Amino acid sequence: MENGLHEDLSDSTQRPSNSDNERGIYFVPFRWWKDAQDSSISDESDGNRGVLYKGTSGSSYAGPMKLINNIFNSDLVLNLRREEESLPNGENDEVGVSGRDFALVSGEMWLKALKWHSDAKVASKCGKTISAAGDDMSDVYPLQLRLSVQREVNSLGVKISKKDNSTELFRRACKIFSADSEMLHIWDFSGQTTQFFMNDKSKFPKDCQRLLDQEILLELQVYGLSDNMKCREGKKDDAALQISNGTHSSGTSFMVNGSAGNISNGFFRSNSSASFGKSGEAGSLGLTGLQNLGNTCFMNSAIQCLAHTPKLVDYFLGDYGREINHDNPLGMDGEIALAFGDLLRKLWAPGASPVAPRMFKSKLARFAPQFSGFNQHDSQELLAFLLDGLHEDLNRVKCKPYVEAKDGDSRPDEEVADEYWRNHVARNDSIIVDVCQGQYKSTLVCPVCKKVSVTFDPFMYLSLPLPSTNRRTMTLTVVSADGSSQPSPYTISVPKHGKCEDLNKALSIVCSLGVDETLLLAEVYNNRIIRYLEEPADSLSLIRDGDRLVAYRLKKELDNVPLAVFMHQHMEEQYIHGKLTSSWKAFGIPLLGPVHNFVIGSDIHNLYLKLLTPFRLAADDTLGSSDTCKSTAVEDATGMEDNNDSALGGNANLFSVEGANSPSDSELKFYITDEKGTVKDSKIIINEPVPVTGMPKRFNVLVSWPEKQIKKYDTRLLSSLPEIFKSGFFAKRPQESVSLYKCLEAFLKEEPLGPDDMWFCPSCKKHRQASKKLDLWRLPEILVIHLKRFSYTRFMKNKLEAYVDFPVDDLDLSAYISYKNGQSSHRYMLYAISNHYGSMGGGHYTAFVHHGGDRWYDFDDSQVHPISQDKIKTSAAYVLFYRRVEV
Repeated sequence: MENGLHEDLSDSTQRPSNSDNERGIYFVPFRWWKDAQDSSISDESDGNRGVLYKGTSGSSYAGPMKLINNIFNSDLVLNLRREEESLPNGENDEVGVSGRDFALVSGEMWLKALKWHSDAKVASKCGKTISAAGDDMSDVYPLQLRLSVQREVNSLGVKISKKDNSTELFRRACKIFSADSEMLHIWDFSGQTTQFFMNDKSKFPKDCQRLLDQEILLELQVYGLSDNMKCREGKKDDAALQISNGTHSSGTSFMVNGSAGNISNGFFRSNSSASFGKSGEAGSLGLTGLQNLGNTCFMNSAIQCLAHTPKLVDYFLGDYGREINHDNPLGMDGEIALAFGDLLRKLWAPGASPVAPRMFKSKLARFAPQFSGFNQHDSQELLAFLLDGLHEDLNRVKCKPYVEAKDGDSRPDEEVADEYWRNHVARNDSIIVDVCQGQYKSTLVCPVCKKVSVTFDPFMYLSLPLPSTNRRTMTLTVVSADGSSQPSPYTISVPKHGKCEDLNKALSIVCSLGVDETLLLAEVYNNRIIRYLEEPADSLSLIRDGDRLVAYRLKKELDNVPLAVFMHQHMEEQYIHGKLTSSWKAFGIPLLGPVHNFVIGSDIHNLYLKLLTPFRLAADDTLGSSDTCKSTAVEDATGMEDNNDSALGGNANLFSVEGANSPSDSELKFYITDEKGTVKDSKIIINEPVPVTGMPKRFNVLVSWPEKQIKKYDTRLLSSLPEIFKSGFFAKRPQESVSLYKCLEAFLKEEPLGPDDMWFCPSCKKHRQASKKLDLWRLPEILVIHLKRFSYTRFMKNKLEAYVDFPVDDLDLSAYISYKNGQSSHRYMLYAISNHYGSMGGGHYTAFVHHGGDRWYDFDDSQVHPISQDKIKTSAAYVLFYRRVEV
């Protein structure tokens, strides 16, 4: 919606255009308007003659008002007759009493009346901060009306339809207009309806030449008529607009997250298209979204968090221009500050629609080329640049003095810290320093001469590591090597940077491995083993999430016994170039078992049948006696060393037996093959020695299955092999949890400097790998905490998905502050969160913001919606914004 009117896509609905409509048309209680008009506004409104329309309710269709309800339609129809004699300024003692009297005013007139009521409330309360329930901007909501001009009877036909309005807004309209008996009066001071009755077409605006005898879709901003207006008085949590006592000659004071600020008259503006819907609650100050210009969600998230930082809002809604430093060579000639201030004012304008931050994006790209273009970036990196840029643009120090950094030299920490802070403020003095900067103590100790160096450095935010993200979840399948049990998947937790021995140990525990047993780890790909993980010192980083691992369960006493690795294939039919062809295709998990003696082929046959036992389907009547023979053969296979002949006799129909009477297609065929299972070197004959030279540690056997045998075994179970970690779109890792206090402790923990960050010891005169210890010394009013979710190595990038349990109402840092005499409170309350969803190099950013009482809102680019407090703590939290709470 623009200019307070809606342009319908149909040919029959037209849209008038008028410069007065740029601020919208407001539908308000007449008494509310008249109270303001009789005072300050009346002087400016002399000569403004209101146009009066009258309507009465009736039950018949011919009456001036009718509610039509049926299955297909639900419309409120109203006929308003224009009175010929309209009194100036609405001065009529008959109206404004019954509660059925309303006024149509322009956006500018509404804002002036709103300010008058706000000032009047402040003056009447003698300095007490109150909730302006009667002037709450969240009580503005839009209403779509379809107008038809009936000039011959000097009246307007009004239709309010559910097609144009939500169910809730249509219900409200019915309560306003569909009373049974009272006279309805509507005074138009906006001048909008006057053009509908103009006789001279030449006086119509060009866009309105075709309005006669056609339906017009008009949007009104309804104010002061919410269902709960009367019950809001005194309820702080429900007021989006807070009023505090002060000087109101230049503007109206507002409360932002509990902090008072001033908005000048020139700042007031109205955009009728944003009073409700996409940008969130109707007309609420500060609940305005930012349009995504193309991968700019990272910027929108950071800006919304800063735009709801109390002291910064007050500052940029005030006269901040006088503090812009045009002479600072480190600054940007005030352009970043001006662009940010202008953007913030737009976000806090009454009734603003989602803002397109193009000018700010342009300035950002100019002064920080790393953010140019439309690639995704890091909201914390933008935040760091923006805070530093705002500081330099607004630095009150025009000429920075030279300051020499001095070591502590055994002086008291308090004295040294104050000296460092004075030196810092002598060169850096801005609203950013006042609100966002703190100080920490840095202690370096030389590992050789034990020289101790103490410095006190400022900080804009704290970057905390996530200490709990050092473990990895892996899923493996344990397969027995004696056919005693089915394959079983197990999920274990191992050190992220651990070794194969850690994996082996954890898996041995969960699968209850016996003291006489061991595990042989292997990776399976395309139904074959491509590598064995036998080296305990191998890093687990060699195992990827998409890999499939099998752990074969073996007896330790069989360490020196050769192992047969069985791979499976079956005949598959498929159409190629329109012809039906058959080919062998591999399937299933390779099975592995010990071979005690290389005697004849029946040893291999019987071992394979034994390993297949867990996969055999239950026998039924359709299988006949042949199944009984096969079942007996499997049982006999347990004594294959001594009873090969009897086992062979019971299973003759299962094997390919060279020289047998009548081999058939129903037989399993065995071949010696390579590691890939693609060649058939030698066929294994039942009554002949196995064609394997020497005593190999492992040898590979390929088994060809006929279709008849496939039906007798559960090949789905045989083929089930999960990935190490399922990395599908909807897959989620088990939630890791860590306390924010633990992150802070990891940040403050003493640790040695890295080899690329050596410290030059003034005593040794050499670079040393000193130990470093940080301590919090001075905390800022606004504490920004960055959770280091993104890790970078030489070869890869990774995002840490750990859930950080952070306090919302009471972050108590008393136990972590070294200097406790300088500040009265070390307690903080959360007011904003920058969230990142997704993986490295992409994903999406949003912001959660505390706004108005106990309410939280989800800022997702142009969309702004309420969110309950119990849903703001997620594993997507990336940057946390806290403000100090005075006790």
